[in-house]
This record gives sequence, structure tokens and C-alpha cells, in this order.
Amino acid sequence: MDFQLSESQRALQDAARKYARDVVRPKAPHYDETSDFPKDLISAAFELGLLNMAIPSEYNGVGLTHLEQVIVCEELAWGCAGVATSLIANDLANLPIILHGTDDQKKRLLAPFGEKLKLSCFCLTEPAAGSDVAAMGTTARREGDEYVLNGSKCFITNAGYADQFTVFATLDKGKKHKGITCFVVEGRPQGLTTGKHENKMGQRASNTTTVTFDEVRVPVANRIGEEGEGFKIAMATLDNSRPLTASISIGIARAALEHSLEYSAQRQTMGKPIREHQAVQFMLAEMAMNTHAARLLTYESAQVLDEGQRNTLQSSYAKCFAADMAMKVATDAVQVFGGYGYMKEYPVEKLMRDAKLIQVYEGTSQVQRLVIAKELFR
Repeated sequence: MDFQLSESQRALQDAARKYARDVVRPKAPHYDETSDFPKDLISAAFELGLLNMAIPSEYNGVGLTHLEQVIVCEELAWGCAGVATSLIANDLANLPIILHGTDDQKKRLLAPFGEKLKLSCFCLTEPAAGSDVAAMGTTARREGDEYVLNGSKCFITNAGYADQFTVFATLDKGKKHKGITCFVVEGRPQGLTTGKHENKMGQRASNTTTVTFDEVRVPVANRIGEEGEGFKIAMATLDNSRPLTASISIGIARAALEHSLEYSAQRQTMGKPIREHQAVQFMLAEMAMNTHAARLLTYESAQVLDEGQRNTLQSSYAKCFAADMAMKVATDAVQVFGGYGYMKEYPVEKLMRDAKLIQVYEGTSQVQRLVIAKELFR
């Protein structure tokens, strides 16, 4: 057990931090205000090797370990959580191919991401099937060497700009989760449409739309795994991606803590800086303590994956604790700033809005507790 980062990990962390500080942070308020898609920031990340982190190097990806990915992702989220979500959406969408694709599928469907800037999206959630994946309504039917997809997905990150879609659909609604199958839709074929960008409370730099499939044809060669293995593939994907989601929480919390430390040294009441008041000191101490605890949980959940072990319990520990922690830390940061914390001219209200989403996406905090309990009962 080693709690120190290696020299190469620190170099990677420094590179990601420099990008977040010099490239992302100056423009983050603009993208939060306008909700425009930060294509320029994503292009810069691609050139720096901060996109497609999970794709193995033999398929033109960056090929980082899981621990290295969460180290980078914390820095990205420290810059802007919405930008970080946009960047790691490629990894989420490509994980089913990385984990369960054939060598041919990896060469065809992953390698192009290393050649030029290309975005993909993970299409699982539906209006009536979020936490209850087995209630999925998007269908697939086999016709010769193709499948035909019909249905709609919602809250899909990067969908408005993606040209590859990892889609989960059911071959038989009566089989519930046992009927779900995974497909990759290349390009924007006839029948695939995306809706308007959602006007979100936070993480406004990430593009979020609906995706509709109307008789969309997919070759059998683009089915990932066997028929009926989609639920297993989706759950394995989320086990792998939840450490990244947890690291977004840590980046938000760290930013909130740093802003609070700086502000509390400047703001004075009763003749002294507010950080000299015990009430504020207690808040700052808890913010720091819980941020660090979440980081250790997240590092462990990533390291378990790097050791080739199943991390369902650890990833749910990390995602749940970190999401709830970030919301509390960001809310406390607004409290430290007082009335100014509620104003958009100051940085912490954005952090509070950004943090809230992490308690909802990629498995709500309540679902994480169900997963944890199920794992404890094994």
C-alpha cells in the first residue's frame, strides 16, 4: 500500500492541472453562462492527450491506468465539472467496447478516436428507465445481418455533437434485463435524431440531449457481446466509470475548499479574518477532511480495477460518498462566502449547482446505497 504518487503520475497530474488552470478556468464562466458547447476546450484536451484516456494504446488511445484516469479527472473537474463530464463521456461510451468488444470491433470502433477529434455517447437512460434499467423501452429486432432500433433515450451527454452512439436496447421486453443487448451505431444514419440541448441547472458546459431511433439499422458486426448480455455489460461499464464520476466530485470539492480558504483569509468580521472564528474553522476542517476521504476511496476503487478485480462495492462507496460530500462542501462554501456566495459574480454558487448533478447521474446516491447493501448481503 503506497499513498504517494509516482513521478510519472505527478507529471500527468501537473499537465492536467496546467490545462485546467490555463485553458479551462478562464473560459468556464462563459460556458456556464451561455451553455454553449466548449468545442475549443475539448480540441485542446485532445491535442494534449487528455481525451480517450481509457482506450488502450494499441488502439490509438492514451491507455492510462484507472488510477491515472481519476488523477487526471480530478484536475479537469477542478477546472470545470461540465467540461470534465464532456471529456470523460467518450470513455464512458467506449468502455463497453473496451471491456467486451472483439479485437476487430476495437480496431474499427476505437482506433479512429486517436486519429482525429471524435465524440461518442452512452445511450442507456430513458424517460421511464433510469434507475430501473429493466424497464427499458427501446427495442431491437433482428432482420438478417442487421438489427433495427426503435425508441428514445434522454439526458445523453455529448449526443448533439457525437458521431458514434453506444446504445442499449431490448430484444424482448418480457425478459426485462435479460433481453437487453448492446449496439454501436456509427455516424448519424437515417432515423437517428437528437433533440434540443437541455437547459440544465449545473454542468452547463456539457451537452445534454435526447436521442431518438426510428428504424435505425445497425449491422450485426456492431453488436457488443451476445444477445441478452447488455445489462451485464452496462453494469460492468458503470463499475469502471464510477471512479471517474467520483473524481469529478473531488475536483469540485477541492475547488470549493480552495476558494473558501482564500476568501476566509480576506473577509473580516469583528476585527479579524473570518477564518479565525472557530465556527468557520470547523467548516473548513470538515470540508478538507471529507474531500481527502473521498479521494482515498476513489483511488482505492480505481486501484482494485488496475489489479484486475471486481470493484462494484468500492466504486459505489466512492461514487456515493464523493457525490454527497461534494454537495455538502460546495454548499458550505456558499455559506462561508455569505451573501456573496449566492451571487454569480463569485465562483462558489456554480460549484454548488455542478455538484448536485453527481448525486443524480450514473446511479443516484440512493441507488448506490442499494448496490452497497446488496454487496454486503452477498
